[in-house]
Amino acid sequence: MARKLSTPGKLFVIGIGPGGEKYLTLAACEALRKAEIVVGYERYLSQIKPFLRDKEVVSAQMTEELKRAREALRLASEGHLVALVSGGDPAIYGMSAPVFEVLAVENFSCAIEIIPGVTAASAAAAKLGAPISTDVAFISLSDRLTPWERIKQRLLAAAEGDFVLAIYNPASRRRQTLLPKAIDLLLSCKSPETPVAIAKNLTREGERLLLTTLSSLKDFLSEVDMATLLLIGNSETTRMGDFLLTPRGYGQKYGLFSGGQEDV
Repeated sequence: MARKLSTPGKLFVIGIGPGGEKYLTLAACEALRKAEIVVGYERYLSQIKPFLRDKEVVSAQMTEELKRAREALRLASEGHLVALVSGGDPAIYGMSAPVFEVLAVENFSCAIEIIPGVTAASAAAAKLGAPISTDVAFISLSDRLTPWERIKQRLLAAAEGDFVLAIYNPASRRRQTLLPKAIDLLLSCKSPETPVAIAKNLTREGERLLLTTLSSLKDFLSEVDMATLLLIGNSETTRMGDFLLTPRGYGQKYGLFSGGQEDV
């Protein structure tokens, strides 16, 4: 058992990135080393095994986010140094929200530090060149916490606004029908030739990166699961071999290769 500290405890909510150990930030590594107790979903814990030696480990299942958050807060409030691990970045579909939702209704007292992580969208964009060089909308297709009608409204608004779309949680064993519905919705207001990237198991064993178009995306439904991120371009996104480019506008403003200062 972890020893109880004489000083107030602390909760580190740590983003461990997309899965590859080398994508852990230095801050994440430091916090994991400091922690006495590590709390997390089993699959995420398996990705940081070297940091779990001599630690007390508390694991939970996929749908037990509130349980994990409450237990981590309880242990930190008792005076322990606790790491609550989250895939990707904890503030983007991660464990930050459950922690603060529990805090909003329960009385825990401890220091909290959020350690950002590399998101799936960032990892995919890095491998694809420049697909997200302008405005992007992050949308989850999971209807476990958000009704489909609300997801549908957000998809339509983002598509009509010509955002690049980063689609998280596109399908699971239980959710097989929402992605085809989403594709049909997007085709109602986007070109069928819109480039799409299917990024699966990024930075991990079994990594796959497939490029297709919006009209052909249904041909790849068998490739899509909870370990998959979809990047869907805007009206200006183009494919360049194995890369995607969404121009930011340098060519229009300055003329290509004409130099000039970045105007952000």
